[in-house]
Amino acid sequence: MKNRLEEFRKKHGLTQEELAEKLQVSRQTIGSLENGRYNPSILLAFKIARLFGVSIEEIFLYEEENENEK
Repeated sequence: MKNRLEEFRKKHGLTQEELAEKLQVSRQTIGSLENGRYNPSILLAFKIARLFGVSIEEIFLYEEENENEK
């Protein structure tokens, strides 16, 4: 799953550590989310979207797998 978390974080002038504090997660979690190594829980996705005042879909971009790629 791709996301625009880093873009939104920088747009709001937050460091990874500041964002982590606001969301009550580790800075490593934010780094992993931004690098696409970790998909958030639905609760964390809602918290992130609410923090930035946008919908989940504006931050997290779901792409269905192509049936031919399986």
